[in-house]
Amino acid sequence: MRFDEAYSGNVFIGSHKSYEESKVVLYGMPMDWTVSYRPGSRFGPTRIREVSIGLEEYSPYLDRELEDVAYFDAGDIPLPFGNPQRSIDMIEEYVDDLLKDDKFPLGMGGEHLVSWPVMKAMAKKYPNLAIIHMDAHTDLRVEYEGEPLSHSTPIRKIAEHIGPENVYSFGIRSGMKEEFQWAKENGMHISKFEVLEPLKEILPKLAGRPVYVTIDIDVLDPAHAPGTGTVDAGGITSKELLASIHEIAHSNVNVVGGDLVEVAPIYDNSEQTANTASKLIREMMLGWVK
Repeated sequence: MRFDEAYSGNVFIGSHKSYEESKVVLYGMPMDWTVSYRPGSRFGPTRIREVSIGLEEYSPYLDRELEDVAYFDAGDIPLPFGNPQRSIDMIEEYVDDLLKDDKFPLGMGGEHLVSWPVMKAMAKKYPNLAIIHMDAHTDLRVEYEGEPLSHSTPIRKIAEHIGPENVYSFGIRSGMKEEFQWAKENGMHISKFEVLEPLKEILPKLAGRPVYVTIDIDVLDPAHAPGTGTVDAGGITSKELLASIHEIAHSNVNVVGGDLVEVAPIYDNSEQTANTASKLIREMMLGWVK
């Protein structure tokens, strides 16, 4: 992969021009080839960047501003339309290269399947990796209508890869009964309906460990994020999600990367979903990169 030139399109506000001097690399994974309901998340990364111009670069939550974090917006990975296996391979290769250069990868999806090759790459570098997963859905299926490459499968894939006991899901309110049973029988942690309070209980147990955080925007109630492919009523507020990001920031876990996925701008004419995602990305960078 080439990172020697700045992305020629719109970039996230405050992006540095130099890959070499950056600590964080922000990148897009514009894929929605396997979604089970509404497509459109492949347009998420671009719109998150575009609306970031409306952000302040200063976070009053963390008393930091974006100029304090050297980050480079590398643009989107040029994924081949309609080819999930090749797309997954390309994403893994891309993140492998970032990790070789000791970068902090921060991805924007795209459907949630894109997180699987990223987490797989992270596990190669960090053998003791733990996953924090915030989502409306379990994403623990083995396949969806006979297809193992589905956005309903990435958490099952990483759980089987690194051990279910190393995966912690929060905000879950939807999934097959068999998925919940599998998690319980195999020692995987699932917190239903809420994020912040159960997260506070888990973080001390992960102190010192490398942690990758994957956030599906549909963990938010549709009132806060209608622009997503599979909306599910009963979610958390954007205030709670921000507080959860900050709780991780103030903990003793070693966050080594993260992603925010499933923003589908076409279903939200108000653009509140993209604007919320943009603010979340800012807080993730300012809070998790020391």
